[in-house]
Amino acid sequence: MAISEIRAPLPGVFYRKPSPEEPSYKEVGDTVAKGDVIGLIEVMKTFTQVKSEVDGTIVEFQADTDDPVMAGQVLATVEG
Repeated sequence: MAISEIRAPLPGVFYRKPSPEEPSYKEVGDTVAKGDVIGLIEVMKTFTQVKSEVDGTIVEFQADTDDPVMAGQVLATVEG
């Protein structure tokens, strides 16, 4: 099976949850389909959804909630 990477589309702060009291969009081991939201990136109070571009299973998150990220940084890996 092929390993794919989901990368940050822009620099900012990564969030795995839509809000602090809600569960994460996805967890390790969850299946993901093309277009599924796996997190948000916040830049100056503007939130951009991070979506999967592949189908598969999330095998690792390389960024967690409140982590600063750079454009192109790997956020998660997907096997599919």
